[in-house]
Amino acid sequence: MIFDFQKKYDIAVAGAGVAGIAAALAAARRGHKVVLLEKQMLIGGLATSGLIYIYLPLCDGQGTQVTFGISEEMLRTSIEFSPFDFPEKWGGKVGGRDLRGNRYDCCFSPAGMILSLDDLLREAGVDLWLDSRVCAVQKANDGKVTALEVENCSGRGVIHAGYFVDATGDATLVRRAGGKTETAENRHTLWMIQRSPAEKLVYHFTDQIHIIPFGSAEPIRTVNGDVRQADVHTDFIRTSWNTAREYYRESYRSGKTDRYKHYPLHLPAMAQLRKIACIKGVETLEDGSEWQRFDSSVGLYADWRRPGKVYETPYGALIPADVKGVYVAGRCISAVGDAWESYRVIPSAAMTGEVAGVGAALAVERKCDATELTAEQLRTELRKNNFKFHFEEVGLNPAEHNNIK
Repeated sequence: MIFDFQKKYDIAVAGAGVAGIAAALAAARRGHKVVLLEKQMLIGGLATSGLIYIYLPLCDGQGTQVTFGISEEMLRTSIEFSPFDFPEKWGGKVGGRDLRGNRYDCCFSPAGMILSLDDLLREAGVDLWLDSRVCAVQKANDGKVTALEVENCSGRGVIHAGYFVDATGDATLVRRAGGKTETAENRHTLWMIQRSPAEKLVYHFTDQIHIIPFGSAEPIRTVNGDVRQADVHTDFIRTSWNTAREYYRESYRSGKTDRYKHYPLHLPAMAQLRKIACIKGVETLEDGSEWQRFDSSVGLYADWRRPGKVYETPYGALIPADVKGVYVAGRCISAVGDAWESYRVIPSAAMTGEVAGVGAALAVERKCDATELTAEQLRTELRKNNFKFHFEEVGLNPAEHNNIK
């Protein structure tokens, strides 16, 4: 096949959500030539074009910060172009508009977040390719991924790299390389922006513009079918649109509101599927992994749903068991069950992204595979950005939680 272009990089990252951006930043800040590929025209993934724009906690809900590094950097820069703030307790503005008051989190403007994240990428010298979809992977005889076939307005070309990071949210690289993935239950919970002066909502920009999450007070509706399939994706999106139509029509029919004061402003530009595909990793986070010590831990993360529930993140969860030359970051790491539900959000995505970016950089520098690097080698580098890895490093004792004796 004759390709329209060929490019060579040290590290190629697929997916410019928060995980991919963190990975690209981490690798580029070590002096590597990095390309970041994004199939959409916006960066930030579900956090921005997906309209799930709440930066969930970096702390355990009981006063202890557990997640650091680029994840914290992103949180603190996310509010630059927005009316929100994080709590005063965590260094936010006195009297600022925080979300829940006692956790290190915040809301942000999706458009503002894009501008802030792009600025970080520019400063780091990351080569960002928008509207560029990974169509296939090329592998060496030993099965290691060596290049990506990409399509964009320039045609179909090849991106060669020394190492790759799959931060696509649906494990595109791993699946294209023949790696195994699993999927899980997803729910219909449409988030959108509306104009509605009568609504009293948590996520508000002004007294008339709100973020409205559908589904939280309704019977749970799950997605029918395998969300790794295109037709299921389409049906999911159109079902969400129908939910919005029914909501507004009923509001108008009942006389509760009218279309002059109450109407949709912006729908998500991507499917709000949280759990599309996770890899089968060298190690796996699963039910009961909270408060479990992993000798291979490369980062701490606190459950966004329940205060006092903290995880150590095993290094092997970022390494596919059946594909070489690729790290995985974000929503498609090796996590199943309740652990996947916990890890599928912004703080953990950014944290695992930074780990993957540093790992990819080390693999290039040492000319080795991820499986040949040790967790301690990564920890040595991550400590330079204030990472913590084990419960005791932040003053937590697992024996005091979940009735562990």
